[in-house]
Amino acid sequence: MATTWEQAKAAREAKLDELHKRLAGAVEQLVSGEDWARALAFAARFRTRSFSNTLLIWEQHQGAFEAGLVPDPFPSYVAGYRQWQGLGRQVQKGQPGYQILAPVTGRFATATPADAESWRRLSKGEKPRAGEVVRTRMVGVRPAYVWDASQTQGDPIPEPPAPKLLEGQAPTGLWDGLAAQIEAAGFSVLRVPHEGMIHGANGMTDYTANTVAVRENMDPAAQVKTLAHELGHVLLHGPDAEEARQHRGIGEVEAESVALMVGAAHGMDTSGYTIPYVSTWAARVDGKEPVEVVKATGERVRKTALTILDQLDTPQVADGTPPGLNRETAQREVSAQTAPVPASPRRSAPTLEPVARPVPVSTVQGRGL
Repeated sequence: MATTWEQAKAAREAKLDELHKRLAGAVEQLVSGEDWARALAFAARFRTRSFSNTLLIWEQHQGAFEAGLVPDPFPSYVAGYRQWQGLGRQVQKGQPGYQILAPVTGRFATATPADAESWRRLSKGEKPRAGEVVRTRMVGVRPAYVWDASQTQGDPIPEPPAPKLLEGQAPTGLWDGLAAQIEAAGFSVLRVPHEGMIHGANGMTDYTANTVAVRENMDPAAQVKTLAHELGHVLLHGPDAEEARQHRGIGEVEAESVALMVGAAHGMDTSGYTIPYVSTWAARVDGKEPVEVVKATGERVRKTALTILDQLDTPQVADGTPPGLNRETAQREVSAQTAPVPASPRRSAPTLEPVARPVPVSTVQGRGL
């Protein structure tokens, strides 16, 4: 016969599973919407710029700003004249283009690809011989011009829905409980005055310095949600988390999903931030649909959220209202005795939780999302 503790644990696990399914459904609804589709289609029309061109664009945009030609000192989307026309926008009269170096390519053919000396360049319109392999190579550069979005006018530039930062007070004791778990894993918790100190993010986990930093210039509710996000990184990610390291979107989906569950267990509604955040990061994982990414994280997220919740002595919702996580004193006592040994400090690149705004265009590279 199942004990009260076993029944409570089973009920909580079932409700966490249901919450994750709702998250997947919300992500699916968002990414299938017209606004999201338009934003992705728009971003897909842009191309990555080289480092040299990034510097050229940056320097010329600064000059345009100082001359009063553009309203913002930071470039956003950049594209060529015809590209902007194809997107329903027109370069404004009198706006100078930013000169960049565009690649000049040539076609080369050979019947023996392993022999570097055998490749020959095909002339314009020339077809390869039977059995030859054809490859395109860069053979030089030519001057070209691009314009920033602020130098154009026309159809609005679509953006995906943006995360909305949480407002209000944090649940009593939640910050201290989460911080204690982070410290037990070998990390120090830091509060920094503003996002400029952590690369423009809300929070940052640094596996080299073994620190977790959260910016203070947010409401307490946003701070504690960010701390839960970073605790997700501490418990789930690092040098041993190969898939998350190769696809950062997976790591961000997992960490934010953990934060959603921890917040929901304390009556916090983080969906306004979490759903757009998760959707954007899930869409960045190559070869997988966003909903597929979210669903694949379910078991790891649920186990991690349960581990965190089991070690908290904070008041948690228990009335069955979504997400409705049941909790009983006996369960806390048993969990405290059987809590897993904290993960040892791991070293890797830091993970960031960006500030609450649309995932920005790489400011001078002309890329979306």
